[in-house]
Amino acid sequence: MTVTNTSTASNSRFRYGNPSVECHGAELHKQCRQLATVLTITGAIDEINVGSVIEQAKGCIIAEKPFILDLSGVTSFAAQGITLLDAIDEACYAAGDEWSLIVSQPVSRTMRLCGVDEAFPTTPSVPEALHHFSDVAGERRRILPILTKSA
Repeated sequence: MTVTNTSTASNSRFRYGNPSVECHGAELHKQCRQLATVLTITGAIDEINVGSVIEQAKGCIIAEKPFILDLSGVTSFAAQGITLLDAIDEACYAAGDEWSLIVSQPVSRTMRLCGVDEAFPTTPSVPEALHHFSDVAGERRRILPILTKSA
């Protein structure tokens, strides 16, 4: 497994504080936002890099913080990539996290061919997923004072 940090001074896609990680043809970029952690993956996910992608992705899951897996920039998604989705689903469940998946056409096609197109919580875009998590957090804040009042 070779994971390289692509945040060099000559890299024009450098993002301050959040360097990208390259995993054999897939590039991962993590952003910790107030509402959720967003992991954006671009490039190809195949049998060669799926293990290292899973390892990196699971490291981005923070207990009790929603997680968004943005695969909208994935150009090739092998059937082995379904193990990534399973691993994220299990890790989020173990951490008590809600999560959302944004898919590209190749990811959608592979999910459909593998019969798991309805198995994971998909959302059309990152802004829509963040909006959903904002609504959920607002509802929790609204209910919390009711739950803490004593009779």
